Amino acid sequence: MDLGLKDAAAVVVGGSRGMGLATARCLAEEGARVAVLGRARDALDHAVGELSRSGSPDAVGLVADVRDGAAIEAAFAELGRRWDGELNVLVNTVGPYVQGSFDVLADEQWREAVDDGVMSMVRSVRAALPLLRRAQWARIVNFSAHSTQRQSVPLVAYTAAKAMLTSASKNLSLLLAPEEILVNVVSPGTFVTPGLVDWARSVGIDSEDPYRLMSVIGEHYGHPAQLPRAGRPEEIGPVVTFLASRRNSYMTGANVNVDGGSDFT
Repeated sequence: MDLGLKDAAAVVVGGSRGMGLATARCLAEEGARVAVLGRARDALDHAVGELSRSGSPDAVGLVADVRDGAAIEAAFAELGRRWDGELNVLVNTVGPYVQGSFDVLADEQWREAVDDGVMSMVRSVRAALPLLRRAQWARIVNFSAHSTQRQSVPLVAYTAAKAMLTSASKNLSLLLAPEEILVNVVSPGTFVTPGLVDWARSVGIDSEDPYRLMSVIGEHYGHPAQLPRAGRPEEIGPVVTFLASRRNSYMTGANVNVDGGSDFT
């Protein structure tokens, strides 16, 4: 199936590793010109190498801290100069890392969760909108989380931030619908990402096995899936890529679960 992404200009915020990199790689494979934004130069350079090999020879990696509005504005200004002032695809994958139950989290931890989980998307969309509006067609895909539908005590701030992002994305889809800029959300379940592997090691599990990791998640968070394993990043890339593509011409304001069957509501 031709997704209509050849030569499209695409940005993945948080695209240097994990599900973000898997998405960026999939966009590159479909012929898009891809840029990834992140904080670590080494990780970005590695990602650009992978994207170049995947079909985006002019891939770009820009250092930008999503908490720094001026840095985000500067990154998109640079991309506008590179891409003749137009952008077709914006994917926001950044999420908070705050954990702790409601009764122990300090104000600063709540602010951190909202800054990373919501304001990162707000800043990116705000900076990208002029470029998206100039393009012949445009799509926005934001990463939420399936925990907004299945609560877990230690993830209250993370979940609250993602729920806010989901709501804001729905409102954004309403705002941009008259311009036919489509806005959708994906809600991943448990995926084998560097963050998950690091967390597993912190609780004494040194494994990247998706079956083992899912069992550990079930023990700690009560989030087992219908499938007996965690997802692999390459399994979410094609879903996001379709939503971000020209082929998706009539889906907007949707929240798509990619979670191994843990929620059917």
